[in-house]
Order: sequence, then structure tokens, then C-alpha cells
Amino acid sequence: MTYALVLHGGAGARPGTDYTKQKEHLSELISAGQEMLIQGQPALDVVVWAIEALEASGLYVAGKGSAPNSTGAFELDASLMCGPKRRAGAVAAIEGIKSPIKAALSVLEDGRHVMLAGAGAQLAAKDAGLDEIQDPLAYYTEHETHGSGDTANHGTVGAVALDVHGELAAGTSTGGTFGKLVGRVGDTPIIGSGTWADDTVAVSCTGLGEAFMRTATAYDVSARMRYASAPLDQAALQVLDEVAKFEGDGGLIAIDAQGNIAMPYNSDGMKRAAVSSTMQPVVRVFEPEI
Repeated sequence: MTYALVLHGGAGARPGTDYTKQKEHLSELISAGQEMLIQGQPALDVVVWAIEALEASGLYVAGKGSAPNSTGAFELDASLMCGPKRRAGAVAAIEGIKSPIKAALSVLEDGRHVMLAGAGAQLAAKDAGLDEIQDPLAYYTEHETHGSGDTANHGTVGAVALDVHGELAAGTSTGGTFGKLVGRVGDTPIIGSGTWADDTVAVSCTGLGEAFMRTATAYDVSARMRYASAPLDQAALQVLDEVAKFEGDGGLIAIDAQGNIAMPYNSDGMKRAAVSSTMQPVVRVFEPEI
């Protein structure tokens, strides 16, 4: 019974900052997610569950922990992809919805489109019955307590999973960069840049979105594995080298169809947790790649 799960809370970790709360939270989620996979739950369900919990915690620059844009509003992005049939859903610059990843799931399940943006994304989420935010200025306050502010240039959460049925899934959610221009969309909701899952690998990225968009980072991991027969760890490092060429920093988490795990980064640190059928749970921020 092969399974694997990796979570990330962003690659904007700053040396000298205490991430005890985030590590404890990631530890709780990775253990609970492991049990879900052992029980046979689908990778897509586990990914959505984990990211929704990351969003709701307020401990990361996503969901409740998101920081405002240049006008003080909160525009969030998220995407989701299920490997076997490459089903995907994404929302960009969505406002007023508590869980962007659930909004992305509603797009995926509806099936007519892959991405909805702005007011259209919000309307579709409302029609799907998702929880709304009545007072954004009161709800989005956690970014002040976990260190997100004008010193944080990026932050994202994500999850990738391989279930016991052999299916891969990936998802990513973000509040974007602090003080971003109205309407700015990064790599997170873009299938192939911030998120990718097929029958080879599942990938979720975090970092300076513009650089990840220019390099189609998430998809490039799969392409290098399929076309050049690169092993997962090599492909993951190679794509981060490409990101660095465009002055981008960040990281990614990935799982291949055999349950191998990669979670490299080229920034100061990345909040991350991993577990598999052959590896006990680990939680790290500044420690080297496994």
C-alpha cells in the first residue's frame, strides 16, 4: 500500500523568526492526512481538506492569513488538479469567500471551465453555497500576527498527495504578495505554473509568482521526468534553477507515481511537512532537503 503526502506553508520563511506554531500545525495536519490516506480516501479529497485547514488557520499568507493589496482589499487565488484525467479548477482574484480552494474545487466539479476570476469566481462560489466573509477587514487580521506585512514578498500554501489507489493530486492557495496591485494574479491559480498533477507527478509551487509563471515551473517538473527521464529530485532542482534565472526565489513540493518525495527551495527557508508509506512524518523550515 503506497501513499505519500506533502504540505507546504510558503517559501518566504525568514531566519530569526519563530515558526513553532506553524510547525505544530503542519505536524497535526500531516499525521491526520496520513490516516486519511491509509483509510483509502482519494488524493484529491485529502489535498482539499489539508489546504482548507491551512487557509483557515491564519498562520500562513493564504486564506485568513492573507495580506491586503494596494487598496486595502483582499484578492485571493487558488487552484486544484487531479492527475488521472487532468481535471482542474482554479479561481483568481476572488473576494469575499472564506476558502479559495473550495471555490477552485467547485470549478473543477462543475467541469465547464478551468478558471474563473474576480466577480465571476465570487458569484460561482456563492452559487455553490460556500461560506462568505461578511466583514473582510475584521476577518483578515491574522497576517498581522504571523509576520506577513510589507517585509513579506510572497507566501502560499499547498498540498500534493498520492493515494493508495495510485492517483495523484495537487493544490495551491495564496493571498498573494503584500501591497500587490489590484487585479494582480500570480502563478498559484495558473495550471502548469503553480499547480500540476498528471499520472507522473503532482506539484505545488511557492515563491515569486512572476518567475514561476515565466518558467511554467509545475508542468516543467513533469516534462523533464517524462521527456528526459529525469528522476523527481533532479527535475525539481533543475526547474528551480530556471526560476532563479528570472530572479525568482521559492520552492516546490512534489510526489511521483512511485511515492518518491521532493521539497526543495532556493529561498532562506520553506515551511513544509511530509509523510509516506516508507517514511515517518517530518516537519521542517530551514533544515536541508530530505
